[in-house]
Amino acid sequence: MNTQNIETNANRYELNLQHESEILLACQEKREIKSCFACEKTFECETRKKYVKSVYESMSQGEGGGFEF
Repeated sequence: MNTQNIETNANRYELNLQHESEILLACQEKREIKSCFACEKTFECETRKKYVKSVYESMSQGEGGGFEF
């Protein structure tokens, strides 16, 4: 994989993380909470699951294996 492809993948993961973060923050604002742990749906919330996945993918740049929620 060349440098440009690596940078493109990194940008893709960072953009996805930013997008999912914005969605999560909007949800928290709507519910008037500052943390997902204050929500009754903490561990079953699809918004939170997508955010956590995007964080993991951003950190591993898609090279991780078998991370399950």
